Amino acid sequence: MFRKEFHGLARVEKTVIDLAKGLAEAKLSPQDLSNPVSFQIAFSKLYEALMKIMEGGGKSSYVAEVRFRDSLGNLISFAVDLGSQPPPFSSREVRARIVVEFLEDV
Repeated sequence: MFRKEFHGLARVEKTVIDLAKGLAEAKLSPQDLSNPVSFQIAFSKLYEALMKIMEGGGKSSYVAEVRFRDSLGNLISFAVDLGSQPPPFSSREVRARIVVEFLEDV
């Protein structure tokens, strides 16, 4: 086993979980932003997805946006769902430790 630790920052916010899933289903491509007509169609897709989510009520949850730099200096960002209850932090900005473990298949 090989283990590597990274240190970064996380920002905790309350958000509508279904929003991210619904917008991901809209599936936009670079061609959708290539001209004004394509952009209008893409915007309509996003609007429809947003309205569908809002009609359903949406489920809210606390999410941490974690950011850190990898070994090559690239900025990495990902989200962690912390659940529906407020996490026990006194601040919205917290430090994060990211642990990566490499395991050989047996």
